[in-house]
Amino acid sequence: MLTYDLEQRGKLARYDYLYRRIKEDILAGRLAAGEKLPSKRALAAHLGTAVVTVENAYAQLLAEGYLLSREKRGYYVCPVEHSAEPPPPEPVPQGEVPLRWRLDLRGSGGGAEGFPFSVWARLTRRVLSERGEELLRAVPHSGAPALRQALARHLYRFRGMSVDPERIVVGAGTEYLYNLIVQLLGRDLVYGLEDPGYSKAQRVYSLNGARCLSLPVDGQGVPPEALAAADGLQVAHLSPNHQFPTGAVTPIARRQGTLRWAMGGERYVIEDDYDSEFRFTGRPIPTLQSIDRAGRVLYVNTFSRTLAPSLRVSYLVLPETLLARYRERLGFYSSTVPAIEQHTLALFLEEGYFDAHLNRMRVVYRNRRDRVIAAVRSSPLAGRCRIAGAQAGLHLLLELDTRRPDEELAAQAEEAGIALSFLTDFQRLPGRAAPHTLVLHYPGIDLERLPWGLEQLAGWLE
Repeated sequence: MLTYDLEQRGKLARYDYLYRRIKEDILAGRLAAGEKLPSKRALAAHLGTAVVTVENAYAQLLAEGYLLSREKRGYYVCPVEHSAEPPPPEPVPQGEVPLRWRLDLRGSGGGAEGFPFSVWARLTRRVLSERGEELLRAVPHSGAPALRQALARHLYRFRGMSVDPERIVVGAGTEYLYNLIVQLLGRDLVYGLEDPGYSKAQRVYSLNGARCLSLPVDGQGVPPEALAAADGLQVAHLSPNHQFPTGAVTPIARRQGTLRWAMGGERYVIEDDYDSEFRFTGRPIPTLQSIDRAGRVLYVNTFSRTLAPSLRVSYLVLPETLLARYRERLGFYSSTVPAIEQHTLALFLEEGYFDAHLNRMRVVYRNRRDRVIAAVRSSPLAGRCRIAGAQAGLHLLLELDTRRPDEELAAQAEEAGIALSFLTDFQRLPGRAAPHTLVLHYPGIDLERLPWGLEQLAGWLE
């Protein structure tokens, strides 16, 4: 009987780890050609795992030609060439997502679908011919003037923000901008972040030596009274326009309360506008920065969702009150985004291609969202869940009617090759996120397998 310790799998799904180990034994000759493998039920009972784990591992080995299935007789090892020495075990990646999920409901898609390659290529060629040697020179530390001017016009048209291009800083990703912010405002300040919320910002601030606090999130974002009650809080990192992962939108009264809090001393608000462009009902929500009259809001946004994650173009809008400090402290930095990409993006914005792309992708994502919702409503899960947060962004929430802990459901789903994420996966303090609430990132979901996955999930609820 085959014996493998599935607890040694690290972050791999059980079936993926089992598949890798059996494949290693076949390639090393430890399992000979023609040898019959244990039945799915027998091996599952021996390993103390679910039958579906063995079934999925065998299915992958069949697909790759390592096994042969004979009807009513079982599974047999196929002839393969063996290496002279047994290969070392495949390393188990730590902290990485398994590559062979049968259905990934956590979703890694979004931001690259429908990328306008032909337009981008044409604009790139134009930049090369028109800019020539200028592209080889150093770009100003805050970014190419053409791009900052294009961004200022875009923010005015789309977000109602009146911004001097000199206050815009272009950087390679939001993580880079978070580093600039903590260096600009100071590592000795106390930073507050939404809980549940996006974890990278806190990691960046903490690695810079800043003290970080957890701010509670309800159905309308972070309450202003929570800011006032937070011990020594001086900088609040918030997403008032579409909070991740709850989808909460902060109403005007709370926004005004947040700005009043920021005016009570050396305090600032970092407005993270990630994912706000994809709003499917009503007009875009006005930014906190657009109603800030005291110069307390630092606005951050990115093109990772709207164009492509690999483009690595994000931008920061500084309040006028911090511009001189930025130039003095951080003006020595070099621009981190290549000149050709900055000038191409500037043309993409100026000539209306970005607006057209956004409008097209809103239709694509709205249709995809509707198909996911329709699949949920026509599945056995329909009477056991409530859909929430589907009006904006590229994810929605499924509030499950169950008493089973999130960890148990996630583990059972993993056995079946289904990747799940819950609101509780994004909380930093216990009790900050509602339990039994799935976070579905729908751009990357396999719509063909979704009905099967929803049926499986419905069967696990109690």
